[in-house]
Amino acid sequence: MLEKLIAIAESQVGVREIGGNNRGDQIREYQKATELAPGAWPWCAAFTDWCIKEWLEDSQVIKWLNLKNRTPEEWRPKTALAYGLTAWAKQRPNTTRIFTEKDKAKLGDIVTFDFSHVGFVVSDNGIWIECLEGNTNGKGERDSESGDGVWRKIRKKTLVKDLIRINPSGSINK
Repeated sequence: MLEKLIAIAESQVGVREIGGNNRGDQIREYQKATELAPGAWPWCAAFTDWCIKEWLEDSQVIKWLNLKNRTPEEWRPKTALAYGLTAWAKQRPNTTRIFTEKDKAKLGDIVTFDFSHVGFVVSDNGIWIECLEGNTNGKGERDSESGDGVWRKIRKKTLVKDLIRINPSGSINK
């Protein structure tokens, strides 16, 4: 099921800000997935929230998650903060587990970085991780004024703060 989440994130690669830093119609759509009103604020977590929101529109995903105490809308993240995703995961121990940079990342893991940024893991070779990220650029900067967008990035594994793994409710979190 996490392949579907990655496919949603991948479908956004190439989206760019329009009209200035942290601006544009699609950026506003990402930001609407959070609890904050859309505006000229960094949107990497909003992109992550939006992808999960879209993923939860698939009835097979909802069945796979096997949520027992929350609706998909109650369950999904709505934070505008990269590290807010770790707080979100800690509040959902039946469906998420948090790992560190020392652990092997898996496809679909949410990755937070030491520089207050977040994305989705595509692969991990132990030294580098490949990710799909919003609010970055070709240089890998976060929230720069040089044309941010959604990119596929390769970053050093040592930059990882947390890896958040989504699992079905009641499953053994591996």
